[in-house]
Amino acid sequence: MSLQALIVPVTAFQQNCSVIWCTETMDGAVIDPGGDLDEILAGVQEHAVRLTKILLTHAHIDHAGATAELSRRFKLPIEGPHEGDRYWIEALPDQARNFGFAQVDTFEPDRWLQQGDTVQVGRETLEVHHCPGHTPGHVVFFSRSAQVCFVGDVLFAGSIGRTDFPGGDHATLINSITHRLWPLGNEVTFVPGHGPTSTFRQERQGNPFVSDRALAAAR
Repeated sequence: MSLQALIVPVTAFQQNCSVIWCTETMDGAVIDPGGDLDEILAGVQEHAVRLTKILLTHAHIDHAGATAELSRRFKLPIEGPHEGDRYWIEALPDQARNFGFAQVDTFEPDRWLQQGDTVQVGRETLEVHHCPGHTPGHVVFFSRSAQVCFVGDVLFAGSIGRTDFPGGDHATLINSITHRLWPLGNEVTFVPGHGPTSTFRQERQGNPFVSDRALAAAR
C-alpha cells in the first residue's frame, strides 16, 4: 500500500482534515483544509510531503475555510467538490461571520468533480463518488488500493451527516450512503469529517440511522 494519511483535527468544530501522500513519490494533497493552516503544514513538514493539490469533499466553512489561503500560498490547484456546492463556496465569507471564523476568501476550483471521476496523488488514483444529501455537491474520495474512503460529512461512526442546512435532504443522503458507499465493500475503512474512523461493516451492523436492520425496519 503506497497511500498514507495523517488526520489533523482543525477549527473549533474539530474537523478531520487529512494530509494524504503517495509513499513512492511523496507527492501529497490536503483534503478539506478548514482552518489552522499552521497545524496542517506542520504535519506536511514532519512527513516530508510535497503538496501538489487541494481536494474538497464539500464547501462548508469547517472543511473549506482555509482553501483559498493554502492555494494562494503554495500555488496549489483545487479539485472538488461537485459544482452543486458553488453556492456554499460563494457563501464562505457569510459562513465565516455566522460561525465566528476569521475572514476567508472565496475561490473557483480548478476542477469541479463528478461521479466517476478520478484524482491523482502521486501514483495513487482516488475514485470520486458524488454523495449529495449533506450538501448538493458533496463528493467522497476512495482509494481502492488502500481500502480507505474519505467521506467528509456523509457518514460518521454511529451517525450520519446533518441535512437541515440549505440544500440538504435526508432521503438523498441515505441513498448516497446505501448506493455509493456500501457497494465499495464492507472492509473499507472510512475517515469521516468529524470523530473517529470506522468501517462500512461496523456501520451496517450498528449505526442507528443506516444499519441494515434500521433500513429494513424503515421500509
